[in-house]
Amino acid sequence: MNEFDQYDTKAIIEKDKAHHLHPWQIFDVFRDEGALPIVKGDNCYIYDSDGRKYFDAVGGLWCNNIGLGRKEMADAIAAQAYQMSYASPFVDLTNIPATELAAKLAELAPDNLNHVFFTCGGSTAIDTAFRMIHYYQNCRSKYNKKHIIARKNSYHGTTYAAMSIGGKPGDHPPEFDFISDIIHHISYPNYYRCEVEGMTEEAFVDSLVKEFEDKIEDLGGADNVAAFFAEPIMGAGGVIVAPDGYLQRMFEICKKNDILFVADEVVTAFGRLGHWFASEDEFGIKPDMITSAKGLTSGYQPLGALLFSDEIWDVLNEKDSGRYFAHGFTYSGHPVACAAALKNIEIMEKEQLLENVNEVGPYFEQQLKTLEELPIVGQVRGRKFMVCVEYVADKATKVLFPEELDIGKRISNNADKLGLITRAIVHLNVMSPPLTMTKDNVDFIVATLRQSIEITMQELRNEGHY
Repeated sequence: MNEFDQYDTKAIIEKDKAHHLHPWQIFDVFRDEGALPIVKGDNCYIYDSDGRKYFDAVGGLWCNNIGLGRKEMADAIAAQAYQMSYASPFVDLTNIPATELAAKLAELAPDNLNHVFFTCGGSTAIDTAFRMIHYYQNCRSKYNKKHIIARKNSYHGTTYAAMSIGGKPGDHPPEFDFISDIIHHISYPNYYRCEVEGMTEEAFVDSLVKEFEDKIEDLGGADNVAAFFAEPIMGAGGVIVAPDGYLQRMFEICKKNDILFVADEVVTAFGRLGHWFASEDEFGIKPDMITSAKGLTSGYQPLGALLFSDEIWDVLNEKDSGRYFAHGFTYSGHPVACAAALKNIEIMEKEQLLENVNEVGPYFEQQLKTLEELPIVGQVRGRKFMVCVEYVADKATKVLFPEELDIGKRISNNADKLGLITRAIVHLNVMSPPLTMTKDNVDFIVATLRQSIEITMQELRNEGHY
């Protein structure tokens, strides 16, 4: 008997279908197919309940940075749970792991971000930023400075404010409601999809910067605009790396107009781009706020953090103001989650995982680029351990396959059969592997994905679609 014989996969799937509502559940598909039960993880690999082994090139959900099944992580979590599993974070109580983690994050972040508010994940970090921005502006008597500008096709989480700030059309189905009076969206920096034929990257950036300036004016000027939200690299919106100079120029406009720049680093922080935080080290900007989660604990515990500047803190903490910050969560600064984050950072430092990303990341980019030889691969893009492949029906026109073909899912399904997990987003396959990935792992991913694409191309020919 092997370790997987204990599982009845069919029974698990039926029980899950009957009782478990999943994030982004597609009801018609789920009703028939259910979900794949995952029961074990070992570094970069996961195993289903039938014992099939997969290389998880998605890294869980952008979060499995140090690899799965780390005994030292389990030991740290268990030890903290045994010593003190919970302590209230409200008002005048704290705990040692939360205190030590806040200090550590201030040490790792850009030098003006010395203050931390702990949340339960990335979405609640975004919601906290949203509330703190308005609180901050009100504290400054800037009562009209309420409008938020974000970008189309951005992703910032799933809570009410976070999903409203996000700009992916597929994340705004008509059955849900969203904040629309003070949240606005401008174009996103996808040069590959630039609609003006022959436009240079420089002119493309110029047009985006002007659109931002025009939006500020449309909203009545800078006195009405509170903040700009941006992912340094857009994640679920297609792993979009902006052209050179774009982020710096958007940041400069924010500084000029007293608009807070919020960097959503829920994905890009903690090593994915080879830095603790990407905003300054990769893109040369010092935002007023950074939201983070995912790689903070490598998914071993749910935890998020909002880091914010000394300048914001000085306003919030004004002496004799009589103010208090009426916002928080039962699990803010949870001692077990914070202990996990501290151990996670310790492992990343000890094993030099940031250095590994900077060594293996360029090789990953280079090898994935070879897939552009294939007829349906329009573009391979991304940076280091955050990449995606975009599929097109025609490379010259960049026209997409019909959405109902779900080309990314078809390719990922074929990859599943070959032992590779990628994330399908309609016409994309997205990858964010553990930071422990080696060059040999890269070779497996690229060879397997190539084979999966070729199998799918033949299926499309047989069906008369290509």
